[in-house]
Amino acid sequence: MPDKKTTSQEACLDQSAEEQGSSIENNENPAQDKSDDVDKMSVEIPDEILFPDEAAIKAHGGEASDISEKEAELKDQLLRALADVENIRRRSERDVAQANKYGHLSFARDLLSCFDNLSQAIALSPEDKSDLDENLKNILVGVEMISNEIDSVLQRHKITKIDPVGEKFDYNHHQAMFEVQNDEIEPGTVVQVAQPGYLLHDRLLRPAMVGVSKKVSQTESDDTSSIDKQA
Repeated sequence: MPDKKTTSQEACLDQSAEEQGSSIENNENPAQDKSDDVDKMSVEIPDEILFPDEAAIKAHGGEASDISEKEAELKDQLLRALADVENIRRRSERDVAQANKYGHLSFARDLLSCFDNLSQAIALSPEDKSDLDENLKNILVGVEMISNEIDSVLQRHKITKIDPVGEKFDYNHHQAMFEVQNDEIEPGTVVQVAQPGYLLHDRLLRPAMVGVSKKVSQTESDDTSSIDKQA
């Protein structure tokens, strides 16, 4: 026969186990209960933990469309600035090239008058120098050598002479000083060069001073024939 004291202890143990089970069932998910309480609270998130885009939008007090418009405007300004820099760079390169090509234009133009005087002196010297004094002969030969050297220097620096005898008159490179009546040559042809012209690359340094052919008019020929008949 079981002891009454043992039976009462077992009954107490069963009752405590049932109470513990019920308490575990009631507190089975305590984290969920806490999260429910947090959801019911109104929590204000500080600006420091916002994402960068959201923080920028809130800082400017606008919407995402305002930010995109500002970005587009800044991008347009940047592209315009880059285009201006590129144009300045190309313009500078073109100016440097032009300066290297035509920088000595004024100097060459001033030098032409000296070269003309030297050429005229050589043209007036006799072709046969055998009868001349030895000293004078050496001087003339030295002047011719200097003229040839200057001509080589001009050609080396792309300065070319315009000597258009027999060519068609070109108002871009020639300047008509007088007309020569001649029926044997086509009108408008250069028949005489009073002063040669010069080009620096493709730029005119000085036009050639020329005489241009002209046909004898019919009235002038008739007047000449009538004068001959009267004579």
